Amino acid sequence: MTKNLVSIAGWDPSAGAGTLLDLRVFERLGQRGFGVLTAVTAQSPQRVDRVFPVTALAVTGQFGRLTEGIAIAGIKVGMLATWANLRAVARILEKNGQLPRVVDPVLRSSSGAPLLEKKAWPRFLDAVEGRADLITPNLDEAAALAKRPVRNVAEMRLAAEKIHSKSGIPCLVKGGHLEGPIADILFDGKGFSAFARPRLARDVHGTGCFLSSAILCYLAEGRPLKEACGLGVFRVGQAMRSAVPAGGGRWVFDLSRERGRVPLPPRA
Repeated sequence: MTKNLVSIAGWDPSAGAGTLLDLRVFERLGQRGFGVLTAVTAQSPQRVDRVFPVTALAVTGQFGRLTEGIAIAGIKVGMLATWANLRAVARILEKNGQLPRVVDPVLRSSSGAPLLEKKAWPRFLDAVEGRADLITPNLDEAAALAKRPVRNVAEMRLAAEKIHSKSGIPCLVKGGHLEGPIADILFDGKGFSAFARPRLARDVHGTGCFLSSAILCYLAEGRPLKEACGLGVFRVGQAMRSAVPAGGGRWVFDLSRERGRVPLPPRA
């Protein structure tokens, strides 16, 4: 059965990340997507030049009116831009605790531009504490949230455990920027799971957005967290192999090229 999923995130005009990519992932995985915008960026796949935040009132207004007539089955949170938006979205997450909720803590772009104002970084975990089913930081984001270096798998495990202890949320630390073999590390509050994947010789824009959106799709289907994370990691790797060059050494997802690929096995 098709589920209605909401992406609360930024607008990337290149469509390589943010809400535009989230909606494409939802639809590619058989769900129906809706978007609530937190900011508009001036960017290309290579670089973010400027961020134009939406007000917190506009964020809550978008979500409130959208959900008056639509029964939603899950929420994915990405770029928030401001501390006010983070607080507003935390309230949305709290009011929708019966739904699967995935938070991708987008702090800055790969080109270094802040995508959440710096004063919100140390308060991020307090704001979302207990209000999500998964948080998905990359290495830099995990280091900022855990306030410790994250450079290898051992440090990923320590960071995931610390983020969980501070937020009460299971944590999947993404290892795409590791030196050597890639592994994503999940700590669910009880134990660790590792999801290995091959390294591809391409820098694909939007992998974090893709992964968190894919995981939400599988959680909305009712799959357990570990299974949903494993399937999400698989889908990202599959889509990266179909990515196309976007100039400047970066690649972007082309989900039209994903059609016809062998589907995942049905849920056990």
